[in-house]
Amino acid sequence: MSNTPADLKYHSSHEWVRDEGNDLVTIGITDFAQNQLGDVVFVELPDIGTAVVAGESAAVVESVKAASDVNSPVSGTVVAVNESLESAPEQVNEDPYEDGWFFQVKLNDSGELKDLMDAESYQDQCAED
Repeated sequence: MSNTPADLKYHSSHEWVRDEGNDLVTIGITDFAQNQLGDVVFVELPDIGTAVVAGESAAVVESVKAASDVNSPVSGTVVAVNESLESAPEQVNEDPYEDGWFFQVKLNDSGELKDLMDAESYQDQCAED
């Protein structure tokens, strides 16, 4: 589990959050999650303007193995989506922390970020999974 960037926060359902400042965060799935899924073949992104709730489904990722919900680790409003995933979903496998991001959220409460795991805690969870 060496590919767990220390500057991100993590949710127990294998999503990552990058704090972009000004109550804006970028969300994607972790390297662990994309490895478990296998080759990603389709991504369904939320609409811009959608209200998302922490811990609830906000997007869907489909692989050759299964379809899985992508939960939002935080509550807020979707302000951007990674439209390139619609034509190139393999970016989730190739670069889950940069080109493979899913959506950006304007936070309702930046305090929610404190409830997420740091990289070390997330690695510990993955070792148990």
